Amino acid sequence: MAKHVNWHQRHTEEMTFGQRLADSVATGMGSWRFIIIQTVIVAVWMILNVVGFVYHWDVYPYILLNLLFSTQAAYAAPIIMMAQNRQNQRDRAQADEDFRTNVEAKKEIEELQLRLNNIEIDKLDKIITMLEKMDKK
Repeated sequence: MAKHVNWHQRHTEEMTFGQRLADSVATGMGSWRFIIIQTVIVAVWMILNVVGFVYHWDVYPYILLNLLFSTQAAYAAPIIMMAQNRQNQRDRAQADEDFRTNVEAKKEIEELQLRLNNIEIDKLDKIITMLEKMDKK
């Protein structure tokens, strides 16, 4: 028995490791979990540098922290763009599949309408024949 594979399964199976990684990174960075963790890290970073009695590795205005954010943004932007491009491809694939399904459904409906019309015509022909026989009697 042949296994039916839908467009989403086919698209997922065709993804490379890099594409899967980019999607998972973009999903992670677009979550509340990421925002909360990053906020905690920034708060701890700033607190440790403000109250650090012995060693301040990044004093105010936190230039190293800004550098880290810039580096993160430089990598995050293209990764998120890759994920968005793939989402566009998925949307196009789904739209194409929906269109094909609609065309097939339209053909089936038209065939059913023709069959129903033929049944109605056959019924009417039989009724007319019966009426003609009744008139002859």
